[in-house]
Amino acid sequence: MTTKEERRKKIKQRVRNKIVGTSARPRLSVFRSNKQIYAQIIDDTKGVTIAAFSSIKLEKTDAKKVTAAKVGEQIAKNAIEAGIQTVVFDRNGYLYHGRIKELADAARNGGLKF
Repeated sequence: MTTKEERRKKIKQRVRNKIVGTSARPRLSVFRSNKQIYAQIIDDTKGVTIAAFSSIKLEKTDAKKVTAAKVGEQIAKNAIEAGIQTVVFDRNGYLYHGRIKELADAARNGGLKF
């Protein structure tokens, strides 16, 4: 029997075999823990993180989904400042639901295309 974490790692490996961030179209990777959510834009060819933002930098007064949306807006703003408009979305093995979906929708509304 596999645990949730093992299942997520399997999905992550399967997805990462197909998704690669390039200089022209970097990868938007999302990680969520029980309390925080992190987003970073990565150029896999150079092995460099171009932009990053996490909920640690925000106040902890909002619900988790609202916080995820704020992180999505901020990562989009940071990406556009770095000269990036299009990215490849890497949900990192998580279901596209809840906080992951909120972050993705907010990043799209912030100007990122994926």
